[in-house]
Amino acid sequence: MTIQIADVARDENLEGYLIGSPVSIIREYAAAAGSGPRLHRHPYAETFIIHQGSALFTVGEERLVAVGGQILVLPALVSHRFEVLDGGYEATHVHANERFITEWLE
Repeated sequence: MTIQIADVARDENLEGYLIGSPVSIIREYAAAAGSGPRLHRHPYAETFIIHQGSALFTVGEERLVAVGGQILVLPALVSHRFEVLDGGYEATHVHANERFITEWLE
């Protein structure tokens, strides 16, 4: 099955099982500095492909700034969150599972 990227709106989630894929994606777009999800984790790896902007990630006990052009890969069960920095954030988040499974920690 082929889907056009333009058919998946910004800030839309697409679970892989709907299209016969073993991965699910989120097209994340945030303009407001300070926005982002609260602390959580997944029972599978998550890959962040950052197209533009930047965000401050908390990954376990580590804090790091990720910027456009970088790819960040988080292993399964590692707690994480991010906070959008000035200038916004646009990325594709790839969840290594056909459905989203999230354990919210805060």
